Amino acid sequence: MKKVTTVTVPLEYPVQHAGAEITSLTFRRMKSVDAYVGEGDENQARVGYKLFAALAGVDLEVIENLDWEDMETIGEKVAPLMGKSAGGQLQKAVSASSGETS
Repeated sequence: MKKVTTVTVPLEYPVQHAGAEITSLTFRRMKSVDAYVGEGDENQARVGYKLFAALAGVDLEVIENLDWEDMETIGEKVAPLMGKSAGGQLQKAVSASSGETS
């Protein structure tokens, strides 16, 4: 069985960035070094956004401007690329920014 190393998520609500329309984002598997992207940032939602940006190779502003429905889809599709513990932490961060409680 071939391991999944990337996932492309089409955006229901494309965003404009740097003069271009972004209609999909492709995310790579998380590496250990990616755990540092949010170091020193206490806002868990922002840490999750920074991680998404790193995995997709895009500016943070792209992630920050996504429609919430697209963010939820990305969270579901990208979690398997992040390993068990990181995927669970990301889901908590995404839920926290939407106002959900556990």
